[in-house]
Amino acid sequence: MREVRIPSVIRRSYEAILLDLDGTLVHEGGGIRPRNLQVLLAAQERGVRVMLATGRSAGGARDILEQLENRMPALVFNGAGLYCPEKDRLIEERLLSNRVVERTLAFAHEEKLLPVVMRYGAKFGAAPRDVDEEEAVLYLEDLVVTPWAELPREFLIRITLFSRENSAELARRLDRALDLPVYLTDFPLNTLPQHRRSRLSCVDIQPPCRGKGEALRYLLEEHGIEPERVVAVGDAQNDVPMIRAAGLGVAMGNATPEVRRLADRVIGTNETDAIAELVEELFP
Repeated sequence: MREVRIPSVIRRSYEAILLDLDGTLVHEGGGIRPRNLQVLLAAQERGVRVMLATGRSAGGARDILEQLENRMPALVFNGAGLYCPEKDRLIEERLLSNRVVERTLAFAHEEKLLPVVMRYGAKFGAAPRDVDEEEAVLYLEDLVVTPWAELPREFLIRITLFSRENSAELARRLDRALDLPVYLTDFPLNTLPQHRRSRLSCVDIQPPCRGKGEALRYLLEEHGIEPERVVAVGDAQNDVPMIRAAGLGVAMGNATPEVRRLADRVIGTNETDAIAELVEELFP
């Protein structure tokens, strides 16, 4: 989709911006580009609600929140949790049912997949069996390698399965095998900067929710901001729920073809100052 700038005379008034992290706000080196950071800090000073919506865990989002000096809760685990940086805890949390956990782990065992199970603040995974799997879990902070039989099965917010199968195909087969309410997201691991050479894919199993669309529900309930007054920016399939629901859905230039097609507009890549330019335009 070609980028089209909105003339100031017809510019809508927006009150909040939702930002994905990897592939959107975060550049390939793992941080925020200086100008993007400067403009977002200034926007927050003007009262703009800047909210992160990420598939990362709370621990994975904490450093970015600190850079932004952001006191707004961040949507984490693809909508299954809401993390408050001021209280340093989840203020909302959805958990996987026992039946979902048992069926997921049974599926993983039968298919010879590598599982990682997650609670707030803790991750447990079966032992990697080869170099690819070792590299796949290398950046999971605080991961505890655990025998299959001892993997926690209660109070789980997410299970991640690593596979060599196409992620979308694996997600479809898993969904049929579970036959229970869940929210699945999937992606090739090489979409993440630290895993560019990986041959593995991921499927994340989360409790039923509206995905990153939960961020718009939070903004409405807690801040009275209607969805049409929200800008949502992302690059991957897990960003689609918020991009569709927001008043202005924005795709990064490096976004997947489907996300670019669904978005209202497309801006530059995460290696540019495109987010700063967008914020200066829409939040003067």
